[in-house]
Parts: sequence; structure tokens; C-alpha cells
Amino acid sequence: MSDYALHSAYDNSAAVPEAAAFVARWAENSRALRAQRPTGLDISYGLGERRRWDIFPAASPGAPCFVFIHGGYWQKNSREGFACMAKAFLARGWSAALPGYVLAPDASLTEIAADLREALNFLQTQGGRWGVAGPVVLSGWSAGGHLAALLADHPLVALCAPISGLFDLAPIRQTRYDDVLKLTNAEVAALSPQRRDPVPKPHLIFVGGGELPELRRQSLDFNQRRNGPQDGFYDLAARHHFDVLDDLMSAEGTIFREIVRNFEGPA
Repeated sequence: MSDYALHSAYDNSAAVPEAAAFVARWAENSRALRAQRPTGLDISYGLGERRRWDIFPAASPGAPCFVFIHGGYWQKNSREGFACMAKAFLARGWSAALPGYVLAPDASLTEIAADLREALNFLQTQGGRWGVAGPVVLSGWSAGGHLAALLADHPLVALCAPISGLFDLAPIRQTRYDDVLKLTNAEVAALSPQRRDPVPKPHLIFVGGGELPELRRQSLDFNQRRNGPQDGFYDLAARHHFDVLDDLMSAEGTIFREIVRNFEGPA
């Protein structure tokens, strides 16, 4: 295919005209949550402003911890603007934590993945200092869904729940996003969850029914590749790439309910 042949097939913001309004609303709600819970913000796991955690401990250090990785095609957004994704879990008595990471082009995707693995190492060894010592449910949205699936093999992770994720990086090389990422053949092979051996841990894979066909295909293919008996695939028929997160932030939402049900067991 020609250069950029697949860009429109992966351009989620162009497909949802109100995309910027969603991101702005998340940022506003996240500012409010961070102001209410200032303890545990901006905890360094490495050098630089982006290698930091926001950690929201539960009353019990042993409570489950919901870890969420933000999206943005590995080159925009920040953890601070997505704190609101933890609200329903905090209300349930879980801990929550959001890691930051250096963005492209200041970091390659190999370096981004290494940042987040180091972040999980930090949470595993140092989280108790900040009131987090329970098992981790690792989630992420869009590019964050890719990173969650890639890091599911970390020993801290008990369950992985990617949302609208990207699991095969090969098509991204035919988009304008690769002008910044500059993916190599080695990175496509090593950093595509679709091309790696399935991690033998439970996965819940969520995708909106109104998403771009390529995003839906990626999730369907990843689910088929995993084919694990404890896995679940959830096609959220009424959702597009942005409002799919409404089902995470609400205690009545499918994503929140299914993560809790699969982790805690039936009520």
C-alpha cells in the first residue's frame, strides 16, 4: 500500500467530531478528583516529569488496585487528564494508580514500554509505602490498551483489561502516526501483543460497536489469538472510541461491572 494508506482507518479523532470535548471533560473531572485526593500524586519512578505515578490508596493496603494507562497514539495526553477513570473503583473501595510515560518522539516505543515496565516494578516494590499492596488489574485505552496487553506478563498483574486497544503495530506504519513513532521491523515483531505468545492470565477485551472497523478488527483478532478459557470479549454496541470510556467511569457501566465481576467473583 502507499504511504498513509491506512491513516483514515486509524484516525479516531476524525471519526468522532466531538472527540476534543470528551478529552476536555475528562481533564476537568480529573482535576477535581486530584484536588480531592492530593496525597500520592506525582510520585517519581524514574527521571523526568513524565516518569511519575498518581496513586490513590484505598482504606486497606491489600485492596485490589486498578491501574490505568492513558492513550493518545503514544505521543499525546498525560496521566493527569485521565484520573477520572478511577472514580468508580475508588468508590468501591479499590486503590487506583495511573502511570505517566515519556511520549514519542522524545522516546521510542521500545523506550515507552520499558518506562511502563519500570513503573510496574516500582509499584511492586514500593507501592506499599503509598498504601497499595494488593493485586493489580491492568487496563488502558487505545494506545494505552496496547501497552496494557504488552505488559500483562508482569508478575504484578492479575488481570488485563484493554479497552479499544491496538494489538498489531504493522498497520500503524502506514499512517501518519509513524512519522513520529518511526517503528522498526524489530519493534513491530517484539511490541505487538498479537505477534507474541499469549500471556496465560485472564483478559477482558472491550471495544465499541461504533468504532472504526480497523479498531474492531484488532480487538477481534487479539481475542481470537488468545482464545483463553478465562477470557472475555465485550462488544459494546452503542459506543464509539471515546464514549466507550463512559462504561468504565460509571458504576453501572459494562466495563466497570465486568472487571469487578471477573475479579471479585459473583456477588
